[in-house]
Amino acid sequence: MRCLFCNCTESKVIDSRSADDDTTIRRRRECIGCGRRFTTYETIEVAPILVVKSDGNRQAFDKGKIKRGIIKACEKRPVPLEKIDELVDDIAKRVYNSMEQEISSKRIGEMVMDGLKTLDEVAYVRYASVYRSFKDINSFMDELQRMIEKKES
Repeated sequence: MRCLFCNCTESKVIDSRSADDDTTIRRRRECIGCGRRFTTYETIEVAPILVVKSDGNRQAFDKGKIKRGIIKACEKRPVPLEKIDELVDDIAKRVYNSMEQEISSKRIGEMVMDGLKTLDEVAYVRYASVYRSFKDINSFMDELQRMIEKKES
């Protein structure tokens, strides 16, 4: 680590603490050359994951986009934001833990729908209607019928 003041490459760590929900380590350092102190932050380097869209285009994985979609589906429903955040974090963990550099948008959509099924059935149907592009009332009713059958069994 290079000192900001004298460009010396030698320093010693005075103090280390967790920061940002235990995802970052804050280190207080002292330069061996000039004796001045400075702070550094150490974080885990995350390899970028690309989402492969149905048309073949690729874009960076964006946790915020998933959250916006879930919030839209849960609009005017009694679903606490904390539960939405938990679902988004769970999906993001599953995506990163897959150890793949590319993941299909379809797979992410299925993860969202699986989570919404247990979170709120109305939000699930809302999301599914957009995600699966229901063309008419019959496709909508088919999805509802599948839900009812799964609940009864």
